[in-house]
Amino acid sequence: MTFDDVKTMALRLPDVEASIRYDGSTVLKARGSFMAGIATDESAEADTLVVRCEHDDRELMLEDAPETYYVTDCYARYPLVLVRLSEVTEDAVRDLLSVSHKMALAKGRR
Repeated sequence: MTFDDVKTMALRLPDVEASIRYDGSTVLKARGSFMAGIATDESAEADTLVVRCEHDDRELMLEDAPETYYVTDCYARYPLVLVRLSEVTEDAVRDLLSVSHKMALAKGRR
């Protein structure tokens, strides 16, 4: 799985766009709210996706599949999870993007 694969899947969802952050990295947004992107903090491993998710869901993912999902101190306080692209399945990415999409849209409505 690559970030290009993730981007292709995400752009099929309604109201999703790819944009460039201040550091030059690509992020995916739904109606202007962050959904996912490549983790750029030095605490994250290379080729790691950062995706919006609920804290409770993150805890379950960390327990169930620590080889795929993790979090560092930098990201721990936010509703995000880190995903090793080399370990994640296409179906799991679809599910992550679906949840992230709903969360981003809800945030945008506030």
